[in-house]
Amino acid sequence: QVQLVESGGGLMQPGESLRLSCAASGSIFSINAMGWYRQAPGKERELVAVISSGGTTNYADSVKGRFTISRDNAKNTMYLQMNSLKPEDTAVYYCNARVRSRISYSDREYWGQGTQVTVSS
Repeated sequence: QVQLVESGGGLMQPGESLRLSCAASGSIFSINAMGWYRQAPGKERELVAVISSGGTTNYADSVKGRFTISRDNAKNTMYLQMNSLKPEDTAVYYCNARVRSRISYSDREYWGQGTQVTVSS
């Protein structure tokens, strides 16, 4: 079994910065793609950013130039640096990872429990 635990959410003012972390633990052989998603009240979950095991990144247009996704493969941890926060960034942010089990060597997708980010003046 694999667990993803997000941390770093909070209440921020517009223009401020925040860094989210996602730590993976458990029966991990390797982690392929990892990503951040978010879901605002009354809206569907949407992709924020993804990063491959090799470091290739992709961002939603709404966060390009403001958010930076990164990962530390040695620590099985992913980060999301969020700068110039806007009220429309308010959402629950979820970590996602495609993990190969070190027990079965099969791939499976996992989700974290989510962390709330609120941007308000």
